[in-house]
Parts: sequence; C-alpha cells; structure tokens
Amino acid sequence: MGRLLQSYVTGTWYSAPDEGSPVYSAVDGSEIARISATGLDYSAAVQYARTVGGPALTSLTFHQRAVALKQLGQTLLAGKQEFYELSRATGATDQDSGIDIDGGIGTLLSYASRARRELPDDTVVLDGAVERLGKTGSFLGQHIYTSRRGVAVQINAFNFPVWGFLEKLAPTFIAGLPTIVKPAGQTAYLTELVFRRIIESGLLPEGSMQLVCGSGQPLLEHLGGQDSILFTGSADTARVLRTNPAVVASGVRFSAETDSLNASILGIDVTARSAEFDLFVEQLVVEMTAKAGQKCTAIRRAFVPNVLMDDVIAAAKARLQKIVTGPADAQSITMGALVSVEQRDEVLKAVRALTKSCEIVHGSAEPPIGPGAYLPPILLRCHDSAADEPHDIEPFGPVATVIGYGDTGDVIELAARGHGSLVASVITGDPELAREIVLGLAPYHGRVLVLDNVTAKESTGHGSPLPVLVHGGPGRAGGGEELGGIRAVLHHMQRTAVQGSPQVLTAVGHRWVTGASRTDGGVHPFRKDLGELALGDTIVSGPRRVTLDDITHFADFTGDTFYAHTDPAAAAANPLFGGIVAHGYLVVSLAAGLFVDPAPGPVLANFGVDNLRFLTPVKADDELTVVLTAKQITPRSGANYGEVRWDTVVTNQNDEAVATYDVLTLVVKPQAESA
Repeated sequence: MGRLLQSYVTGTWYSAPDEGSPVYSAVDGSEIARISATGLDYSAAVQYARTVGGPALTSLTFHQRAVALKQLGQTLLAGKQEFYELSRATGATDQDSGIDIDGGIGTLLSYASRARRELPDDTVVLDGAVERLGKTGSFLGQHIYTSRRGVAVQINAFNFPVWGFLEKLAPTFIAGLPTIVKPAGQTAYLTELVFRRIIESGLLPEGSMQLVCGSGQPLLEHLGGQDSILFTGSADTARVLRTNPAVVASGVRFSAETDSLNASILGIDVTARSAEFDLFVEQLVVEMTAKAGQKCTAIRRAFVPNVLMDDVIAAAKARLQKIVTGPADAQSITMGALVSVEQRDEVLKAVRALTKSCEIVHGSAEPPIGPGAYLPPILLRCHDSAADEPHDIEPFGPVATVIGYGDTGDVIELAARGHGSLVASVITGDPELAREIVLGLAPYHGRVLVLDNVTAKESTGHGSPLPVLVHGGPGRAGGGEELGGIRAVLHHMQRTAVQGSPQVLTAVGHRWVTGASRTDGGVHPFRKDLGELALGDTIVSGPRRVTLDDITHFADFTGDTFYAHTDPAAAAANPLFGGIVAHGYLVVSLAAGLFVDPAPGPVLANFGVDNLRFLTPVKADDELTVVLTAKQITPRSGANYGEVRWDTVVTNQNDEAVATYDVLTLVVKPQAESA
C-alpha cells in the first residue's frame, strides 16, 4: 500500500483516518500513494486563510512579497532533482518534467522580478490618471487596487502538478491573497512533495498557503464574495462548479481554463520546400509528443492548404516514426506515458469517435500490450472539414488531426468552430497574410503565435504559456485569464474609485496630487536622502529669460535646425507658432539648470523623464520658472537607494504652463537603513 498523502491546513499536516483511494504509477501501474481528505475541517481552513494568511500577506508591501517569492523560487530550484525523480512516476520524461517543474519555478521568479519593477513598494496600486470632478480641482477621483480579504482556491488538473499550482500562486501571492491548493488526485503526490518543501523553507507567511489532498467540493460551501476559485480542467466540471448554488449566491469570483481545440495553421503562401513548411511539421510533432500530448495548449487541429495535405502527412509521419515511448529512465525514450490507464482509455475513446469523419494515418486506436499507460502518437486525416467531430472532440493525449482548407477565409471560419481556444499558431512568411489571419482568429483565442523563419530562432513554441503573456481563452476555453504579467496580479485585487480632495488622494495613494500641500522648507530637496524626503517637498526656481541667441546656439550645437527655430518667415506662417520658438528640449534643459543642485549628495542620478508634454510655445524673451515637487518615493529592496518621481511644471511670465513632465531620480537611503 502506498503512503497516504497529507493535507496541510490551519498550520499543521493532516492525515485522514481512512485508507484513502489508491493512486497508481503511470509507468508500471504500481500503487504509488493513497489520497483522502476525510474528516478535514474545510471551514477552519477557509477561516484560517482569511484571519491568519490574509493579514500576514497584506501587512507586507508588494516588494516584500516579491522578495519572499524570489527566495522561494531559488530554494525550489536548488532542490529540484528530487522533484524530477518523483515526476517520472507521472509518466513524464525529464524534458517533460522540465516544462512542469522548471516552468513553474521560473514563473515564481518572473513574477518576483516584475513586481519589484512595475509595482510600488506599497500595498496600493494606482490605476490610471487622476480624474478632475469639479471646476477648481478641489474634487478629484482616482481608481486604486487593494488586496481583497478572501482566499483563492486552486482546483488544478493532473497534467501539470507543479507548474499548475505555482503559476496560480505567483500572482495571487503578490496580490496579497492567501491560497488553498487542491491538486488533481492522479498526480497529487508530486504537488504534495513540492508543497512540503515550501512549508519546510519557512519563507512564506503562515497561512498564506494550504493544501487539500482529496475532494475539494466541500470548500465551495464556505466561500464568499471576497473569495476566488481558480479552476483548470474539463469544461463539464467547470460548468458544475461555476453553477454551484453557494458559488452563485455569494458572488465568488470564478476563473476557468478548460478544454481547448487549439489550431495550427499553415499559411496559403507556404510551399513544401520552404523553411516555414518544416517549422510547421516540426512544431506539430513536438506538440503531439511533449507531455504525451497532455497539455491544454497542445495542437489538436492542424489546418493545411488542400494542395499540401499529402506532403504534410508524409513529413509528419516520417518524424513520428522516430518517436519511442517508454519509461523516462530508459535510453532512447522520446515520449513517456499518459498519466493513467484510465486517461489513455479516454483518449482512445475520443480517437474512435473522430474516425467517423477522419482516418488514422499513423498509430492505432488500440492500446499497446504491456504495463503502464503508454500510447504511441496518433495522427488522423480529416476527410470532411465541415464535419463536427474534429471541431468538437478533444483527445487529451498524443493525438492531432490534419484538416485541409481552401483559402484564408475558409481556414479562419474552420478555426472558429473550436468555439474558443487557448492558443493558435500561424506559420507563414507573409506579414500581411499573418495580419489577416491574426485578426480573424483573435476573437476566438487567448494567444496567437505567428511563426516564420525569423521568429523560429527564439520562439518558445506554440504550447508554451509565458508569465508575461495572458494564458486563457474565450468560450470553450473557459473565459478566464491567467498570467499576463501584472495584469494577473490586478485581476485578484479589488479596483475601487476613490473621490476626495487632492490632499486625501495624496494620503491614500502615496503619490502627490496637484493641489495638495507643498513644503518649501528652505532646504533644497536634492540635499535630502530618502529618509528625509517627504511627498510635497518643493523647490521653485526662476525666472530664466530665453534669448534668441539661446535658440540659435541650441540649433547650431545640436543640429536641430527645424524651421520653427531658425526661419523667421516660415515660423511666422505656422499657425501654431507665429514666429521663432525655442526647442522643447531647450526648455527642458533650461529647466534642469534651474532646479539641479550640482554638488555631490543624496541624488545619485537622473534615470529618465516620463509624460513629457510641450503645452505653450516659448519665444525669445519669455521668462521660465520651474516648480519641482516630490511626487512619489519608492525605496528599492536590496539596494542602498530608491526612486523618486518629481512632478515638474515649467511656466512662462504669464503663469502659463509651457511644459509638464515627471523627472525620475535615484536617491540614497539613510546610512543606517543602507547598512
């Protein structure tokens, strides 16, 4: 009898009192573990997440959460070999395990990095610009994102026991939302091992993660409007969960990633001798055999111009004949087993249903003799592209169907018959054809890869979800969105419109808003380190008269001799200028001369300018004044400095704004903090 898997709830490991249900090895059918959640207190787990995990997470800033996530990723990476060894029992080759294990850990590290670069060292995210709601600017609106006070319940699929829960954990953790992980029973033993190492690391706040090995259905009865369900699996199961009375009544957020009849389209411009032809066939075989075809993003429908059907099938068969299935630790093995014999039977059942309108041109609809859940790849040829079967039936294994099409409009319509998919790929050497197909596919797909001889050098492939890009799809694919960089973090947060005065919005968002109080204490703000500097610290400097000699010299020195700066007659004829005007960059340079403190000090560098706008032309003899105000202060974790954003307004002698922008500087932290 295999070991009974444990759950981890309310800060302790829990073992069910019964023997549980057996979980078998995909390699030889031996019992590898048992699983049960009998007697588990689901209500206590949810309450623990809300009352312990949630407050622990929301007390940390985005940067602090990111640092914890980075340390966790590095720790898991250092100990990944034991994960690889256990992963073989799922039927995965080491290459398959790399997709799952390294892919999951890489997602943690990606989110840790992006959160520190793109989110503030705070617990609030500002969404968009301040909205002026009154005439005088004393009544404003600002959208903000804050952490919800709930729990994210993951219900994961069997095919990615590591990546599946880590890719959901990364954005929810950064968003400040504790997680309850419910893995699929067939591969829960690998999830439990990785989870156990996470708990042992002590890197994450208590209550931020819990694990349920066994049924997750009872969790739904305890969820409310602040909670989320993140589901990966079949569309039928998603439908049952989405319509659960408790879920519907309490307004639980539900995100699903489900069935997907992903398409790969060979462009009408491609010939059998072109590089794109080889790319199409190579990608098709890779997607059929990676993870034994058990990827939600794998190619199920391969659309080919009618004239190339025979060529594509012959080339694909030549590659498929080289695929060798067997145990991952055996030499020369290129494809492992499906996750279970039951799953293999489901795939073969789907294949037999497809043969109503398709024929098998490689492989067999009969299972191979011997132990384990092995199934050599199966390639089908569709004889009737208008038939329902290839567009409705998804064999979740090493199976793909080649479907012929006549023209580009035809293939776009055929791809849409999948009723919504996670990903499609277009292989073409014609950019205009690519545009036509991409725009035709976009309403029905979450991601579209355009592959040609140029992108092939760096492409991660049709079936690779990336942390920076949305993973999800409309319709049949579930309608959810996962990953996508910081978009996924914000998806798990609450967006709220805050209305108030400039002073209130400054206090709420920790970003100075025009109209809020300023402080000009006589000390130049550039002489203050990050600990001394405060929002609203201001310097007013000027005036500085702009002369015609200044404009002429700048034109000669830079080579920017645009007529508005050098030709009086042409400048006068321009309705925007009415005469010679100063270069915009001259205005910015003169403004810098007004506010820069030249001596070495806390300001280390100017690293950029954001949102630069030239509002009013500056003419000779105009006088410039600049108002520089500390707008946002962001310490950088792990560095002895932070970022300061300065609101900058340049006005003329008539108090008209001639330029507005944000200056970005790096400023040292206090010595004690830096040490």
